[in-house]
Amino acid sequence: MAKTFQLEQSMRWFGPNDVVSLRDIAQSGCTGVVSALHDIPVGEVWHQTAIARHLKLINNAGLQWTVVESLPVHEEIKTRSGAVEMYIEHYETSLRNLAALGVKVVTYNFMPVLDWVRTDLAYRLPNQSEALRFNRLDFVSFDLYMLQRPGAEKDYSLAEIARAAAHFKGMNEEQRQLVFKNAMLGLPGSEIPFTPEQILSLLDTYKGISREQLKDNLFHFLNEITPVAEELGIQLAIHPDDPPYSVLGLPRIMSTNEDVKDLMAAVPSKANGLCFCTGSFGARKDNDLLAMLQSWGARVYFLHLRNTKHDGEGNFFEANHLEGDADMFSLMTEIVQLMQSEGRSIPMRPDHGHKMLDDLPKTTYPGYSAIGRMKGLAELRGLEYAIQVSIERAAR
Repeated sequence: MAKTFQLEQSMRWFGPNDVVSLRDIAQSGCTGVVSALHDIPVGEVWHQTAIARHLKLINNAGLQWTVVESLPVHEEIKTRSGAVEMYIEHYETSLRNLAALGVKVVTYNFMPVLDWVRTDLAYRLPNQSEALRFNRLDFVSFDLYMLQRPGAEKDYSLAEIARAAAHFKGMNEEQRQLVFKNAMLGLPGSEIPFTPEQILSLLDTYKGISREQLKDNLFHFLNEITPVAEELGIQLAIHPDDPPYSVLGLPRIMSTNEDVKDLMAAVPSKANGLCFCTGSFGARKDNDLLAMLQSWGARVYFLHLRNTKHDGEGNFFEANHLEGDADMFSLMTEIVQLMQSEGRSIPMRPDHGHKMLDDLPKTTYPGYSAIGRMKGLAELRGLEYAIQVSIERAAR
């Protein structure tokens, strides 16, 4: 009987300070974790001693470190300025150290300044659970009237500015402070928020950098590191923009199928691949997720299976994993068929679960409480199992 390839089921773990422990993750049914060395400043080398220490914690819990998420890219690589070549060398050294200890899938992103953006970290759903949400008017109000980014008004229509002005006027001080706090949230794994001065200073470094220039900077970076990744057997997996459109006037370059096409044409190496996030790509109405997966499946090295519900006006929230706007049944069917045709398993994690039940009073990383992700994992595991069995029975 031919071997059946299944998803490698993981959850994200932020390290020893994570409220969700490795024991919790092991009890959820996962075989591995997706993790990173969040205590090492961006741009510094990940040394083997630190990697080995992290790996030992994971292995001692009976789990595997399946994917690095993320090995962050320094801003001077993104702007191709300053000590860019030194930071690329550091990145290559970190890749060598990870490969030496057996970690072979490395996720990263090329989003300028902000890793991801949400305006509401506790959006109350009808069943009283909480989800992450992006409200465009909240964010435009933050940009124009809280951050007061110079030149921000050029990025919005007069009608949108008028709506944002009325929206901001109708917010009380508590609502304004909450939106400000959420929009300034630091990188995943960090509890230190950005300051307005930091954001404005970083934005200043991107003056004059167009989408085309930022893409060129990404391609330069990848053309430098992919030969190293090829040599080491590492699969690089870029995460799409979140949200998949411009924020704070910054260019976004991994938001659409055309962006992926440009990436693959510029860097054809098989070491260059995707973290296919159905939530990030799915937050745009013009992205056909199934067609994208069918086109690029051979280069998908990591899956974020999550679902968003959007309204076409830039607003979206994290829906239940099998609901939302993404057709998870069709996507999972394609994934199952892809794994069998290519003879490989693909690492996957449920993403951005709802905060619910006993997790509601706990302080957790936004989107990464235990129970909501475990619910999503159970739904996805059940869906995969049902599709696997139906395909096997049809083939008899």
